[in-house]
Amino acid sequence: MNTEIPIKSRSRTEFINITGEVQKTVDKSGIKEGICYMFVPHTTAGITINEAADPDVVSDIQNELDKMAPYSDHYQHTEGNADSHIKTSIVGASELVFIENGKLRLGTWQGIFLCEFDGPRNRKVWVKIV
Repeated sequence: MNTEIPIKSRSRTEFINITGEVQKTVDKSGIKEGICYMFVPHTTAGITINEAADPDVVSDIQNELDKMAPYSDHYQHTEGNADSHIKTSIVGASELVFIENGKLRLGTWQGIFLCEFDGPRNRKVWVKIV
Protein backbone atom coordinates (compact mmCIF):
# COMPACT_ATOMS: atom_id res chain seq x y z
CA MET A 1 0.00 0.00 0.00
CA ASN A 2 1.26 3.47 -0.94
CA THR A 3 -0.16 6.72 0.34
CA GLU A 4 0.78 10.37 0.72
CA ILE A 5 0.41 12.44 3.87
CA PRO A 6 0.11 16.19 3.17
CA ILE A 7 1.69 18.49 5.74
CA LYS A 8 1.68 22.27 5.95
CA SER A 9 4.54 23.81 7.87
CA ARG A 10 4.10 27.20 9.53
CA SER A 11 7.65 28.43 10.09
CA ARG A 12 11.07 28.27 8.45
CA THR A 13 12.35 25.58 10.79
CA GLU A 14 9.92 23.23 12.46
CA PHE A 15 9.68 19.62 13.60
CA ILE A 16 6.11 18.42 13.05
CA ASN A 17 5.03 15.28 14.91
CA ILE A 18 3.34 13.07 12.30
CA THR A 19 3.18 9.86 14.34
CA GLY A 20 -0.62 9.93 14.54
CA GLU A 21 -1.02 10.46 10.80
CA VAL A 22 1.36 7.60 10.03
CA GLN A 23 -0.50 5.33 12.46
CA LYS A 24 -3.80 6.22 10.73
CA THR A 25 -2.22 5.14 7.46
CA VAL A 26 -1.22 1.83 9.05
CA ASP A 27 -4.76 1.41 10.40
CA LYS A 28 -6.28 2.01 6.96
CA SER A 29 -3.93 -0.53 5.39
CA GLY A 30 -5.23 -3.36 7.55
CA ILE A 31 -1.70 -4.76 7.75
CA LYS A 32 -1.01 -6.28 11.15
CA GLU A 33 2.63 -7.36 10.70
CA GLY A 34 5.04 -5.63 8.37
CA ILE A 35 7.13 -2.57 7.70
CA CYS A 36 6.15 1.09 7.33
CA TYR A 37 8.57 2.97 5.11
CA MET A 38 8.39 6.78 5.03
CA PHE A 39 10.09 9.00 2.47
CA VAL A 40 10.12 12.80 2.16
CA PRO A 41 10.46 13.85 -1.51
CA HIS A 42 11.95 17.27 -0.78
CA THR A 43 15.53 18.55 -0.71
CA THR A 44 14.94 20.98 2.18
CA ALA A 45 12.83 18.81 4.50
CA GLY A 46 13.63 15.51 6.16
CA ILE A 47 12.23 12.94 8.54
CA THR A 48 13.49 11.64 11.86
CA ILE A 49 12.46 9.55 14.84
CA ASN A 50 13.24 10.96 18.25
CA GLU A 51 11.71 11.86 21.61
CA ALA A 52 8.19 13.23 21.36
CA ALA A 53 7.48 13.66 25.07
CA ASP A 54 9.74 16.61 25.89
CA PRO A 55 9.67 19.50 23.37
CA ASP A 56 13.08 20.64 24.65
CA VAL A 57 14.64 17.69 22.80
CA VAL A 58 13.39 19.05 19.47
CA SER A 59 14.62 22.54 20.40
CA ASP A 60 18.04 21.15 21.27
CA ILE A 61 18.25 19.28 17.96
CA GLN A 62 17.25 22.40 16.02
CA ASN A 63 19.80 24.52 17.91
CA GLU A 64 22.62 22.07 17.23
CA LEU A 65 21.71 21.80 13.53
CA ASP A 66 21.77 25.62 13.37
CA LYS A 67 25.31 25.56 14.77
CA MET A 68 26.41 22.99 12.19
CA ALA A 69 24.73 24.78 9.27
CA PRO A 70 23.90 28.39 10.16
CA TYR A 71 21.40 30.31 8.04
CA SER A 72 24.03 32.80 6.89
CA ASP A 73 27.46 31.58 5.92
CA HIS A 74 29.68 31.72 2.88
CA TYR A 75 27.54 29.35 0.80
CA GLN A 76 27.93 29.05 -2.95
CA HIS A 77 24.26 28.12 -3.38
CA THR A 78 22.71 31.58 -3.52
CA GLU A 79 18.97 30.85 -3.19
CA GLY A 80 19.10 31.57 0.54
CA ASN A 81 18.42 28.02 1.67
CA ALA A 82 21.80 26.28 1.51
CA ASP A 83 21.58 25.60 5.25
CA SER A 84 18.28 23.81 4.63
CA HIS A 85 19.86 21.46 2.10
CA ILE A 86 22.70 20.68 4.49
CA LYS A 87 20.36 20.01 7.43
CA THR A 88 18.24 17.72 5.27
CA SER A 89 21.33 15.74 4.29
CA ILE A 90 22.29 15.39 7.95
CA VAL A 91 18.80 14.32 9.09
CA GLY A 92 17.91 12.19 6.07
CA ALA A 93 14.90 11.74 3.83
CA SER A 94 13.57 8.36 5.00
CA GLU A 95 12.75 6.22 8.00
CA LEU A 96 11.23 2.79 8.55
CA VAL A 97 9.33 1.35 11.47
CA PHE A 98 8.17 -2.19 12.13
CA ILE A 99 4.45 -2.85 12.41
CA GLU A 100 3.36 -5.35 15.05
CA ASN A 101 -0.27 -6.15 15.89
CA GLY A 102 -1.33 -3.31 13.60
CA LYS A 103 0.66 -0.69 15.53
CA LEU A 104 3.88 1.17 14.81
CA ARG A 105 6.59 -0.43 16.90
CA LEU A 106 8.15 2.71 18.41
CA GLY A 107 9.92 3.10 21.72
CA THR A 108 8.03 4.54 24.68
CA TRP A 109 9.08 8.13 24.07
CA GLN A 110 9.62 8.04 20.31
CA GLY A 111 7.70 9.98 17.69
CA ILE A 112 8.04 10.48 13.95
CA PHE A 113 8.80 14.05 12.84
CA LEU A 114 8.75 15.82 9.51
CA CYS A 115 11.70 18.20 9.75
CA GLU A 116 11.02 21.48 7.94
CA PHE A 117 14.12 23.52 7.16
CA ASP A 118 12.85 25.95 4.50
CA GLY A 119 9.25 26.78 5.34
CA PRO A 120 6.58 27.62 5.55
CA ARG A 121 5.63 25.23 2.76
CA ASN A 122 3.23 22.51 1.73
CA ARG A 123 5.07 19.22 2.19
CA LYS A 124 4.29 15.56 1.77
CA VAL A 125 5.45 12.28 3.20
CA TRP A 126 5.15 9.19 1.06
CA VAL A 127 4.30 6.07 3.05
CA LYS A 128 4.65 2.48 1.83
CA ILE A 129 3.40 -0.34 3.99
CA VAL A 130 4.44 -3.91 3.24
